[in-house]
Amino acid sequence: MTELAIGIDGGGTSCRAAVADKDGNVLGRGKAGPANILSDLENSLLNIVESARQALSDAGLDAEAVTSAVSVVGVAGANVMDYGQRIERALPFAEGRVVTDALISLQGALGDADGIVGAFGTGSVYNARRDGRLNGIGGWGFIVGDQASGARLGRDLMEHALLAHDGVRLGSAITEAVMAEYGNDPERIVDFAHTARPTDFARYAPMVFKHAAEGDVVAIGIVKDAAMAIGESLDALLWPECPSICLLGGLAEAYEPWLSRYKPLLARPKNDALQGAVELAVKLLNDQQKGAA
Repeated sequence: MTELAIGIDGGGTSCRAAVADKDGNVLGRGKAGPANILSDLENSLLNIVESARQALSDAGLDAEAVTSAVSVVGVAGANVMDYGQRIERALPFAEGRVVTDALISLQGALGDADGIVGAFGTGSVYNARRDGRLNGIGGWGFIVGDQASGARLGRDLMEHALLAHDGVRLGSAITEAVMAEYGNDPERIVDFAHTARPTDFARYAPMVFKHAAEGDVVAIGIVKDAAMAIGESLDALLWPECPSICLLGGLAEAYEPWLSRYKPLLARPKNDALQGAVELAVKLLNDQQKGAA
């Protein structure tokens, strides 16, 4: 009977994995490439499995032990059509569950308590637990969703740069900086945009926040629009007795000053998404063992 549980946080930038025993003690950690299952399913699967193998190796265990381990994989896009199921069927684990990145973020941030979690990195997604019941929204991918994500911030910046170049809107230091990066040639921006992945756009997010903090009007407008989108999603999940809201991901801290209306409810997460995946994997392992007893 397997005694290993592997939690995996399949992010748009990298996959992080941790292997734990049935008591939740982390034995080893691993890391591999990105898991953008909506845009690159095949390589996402390879990176998910490789991160698990790295975690096992870090624990001093045979990497082939993946076939006897129980795993929970949290990844953006798991709720879109059959993408999550396709990954689940292809996993080599003894038992593997694929859930949304929002669910592992919520578990990591809140443990088993109620509350709301908003996660903002390359993508964005929200989840709430109320009286033990889960409700997730967003996470629909960069093309038609992921408002306020790093990828959308970068895309919006490109759009504003082109509008300023065409004289449709006023430019600013940030639009000038973007145009300069592409030799002041709008066709080069268009060429980039047609082949860019979400992570390529997301690398501009720090630039947007930096210029916004310096008073750049275009950057401020982009961030304000993103903060409004966050507020709409939080309001859709919020209830009067909600105990807390946790903001997670690489952009969480940058957004906090722009979300003052929610400041009384903002709380620091207990743990990160990877720990949430580990906790869910350990629960799955123990449920499996109870069922076999």
